[in-house]
This record gives sequence, structure tokens and C-alpha cells, in this order.
Amino acid sequence: MKNQMTVTFNAISENEAFARNAVAAFCVSLDPTVDQINDIKTAVSEAVTNSIVHAYPQNAEKEQITITTTVDDDSVHIVVSDNGIGIDDLEVARQPFYTTKPEQERSGMGFTVMESFMDLLSVEKNTPNGTVVTMTKTIRGADWKKKKH
Repeated sequence: MKNQMTVTFNAISENEAFARNAVAAFCVSLDPTVDQINDIKTAVSEAVTNSIVHAYPQNAEKEQITITTTVDDDSVHIVVSDNGIGIDDLEVARQPFYTTKPEQERSGMGFTVMESFMDLLSVEKNTPNGTVVTMTKTIRGADWKKKKH
């Protein structure tokens, strides 16, 4: 079984909570644990915040972020994309503690957090046409738990 949703919203900080909760709610059919839902919400929050803060340095409120979420038999696949300025050096950007906004007291841990909470993470830079973050989390729901225990 596959199910998919796509949401597009303005790149403003108020929509970060909406994004993570929409994705989390969509994943409920997989019967995730509370920890798995929290992992997904944290990773989505980081991806969306990265787009808001870094992709659109000027007039972010006029720009858009799109999330496409697909669930299959035991996994959720999340694609967060923007049409912002892109990432100049992806290898550097993925290093822990690297930030382009130190004056805003950013930790530089966004990609590290996403990678630690999800099973798979890939980042495509489309400088200067945006960034695409793809994340996958395997969820073994109630049916799997009954078979294994």
C-alpha cells in the first residue's frame, strides 16, 4: 500500500509547527511509536527551519516550501524542497556545527540532527535553484509487532 500527500506553505517560522504536525499525522497509519513520531517531527522541523533561515535570506514570507510525504508498508519517505539560493558547498554544510548564520546563534546541527533521527538522508543542492532534502524512516507498526513477539 502507498499513500501520498503534498503540502506547500509560506516559508515563515509560524508554519514549522504545522509542517511537522501534518507529516506526523499522516504517518499514523503506520502505527509508529511515540519515539518514532518524535524523531520524524524533529527531522521535519530541522529541514523546514533550514529552508526558512537559509534558502530565503530576503523576503522569505513571499516564498514557498513544499513537503511530499509518502507512506508504504513499513516506511515514511519525506521530501522537503525549496526554490531558494541553494547550498554552495554541500559537504561543508553537512558538517556538525557549520552555520552560515553564526550571528543568529544557530547551532549548525540541522543536517546532523536529521541524519541521526532518520534511517536515510540525502540532500540535493540545486544552486541557485533550491535544495531538496529526502528522508526515510522505517516504521514497523502493530502488525509487525504482533508477528515478532
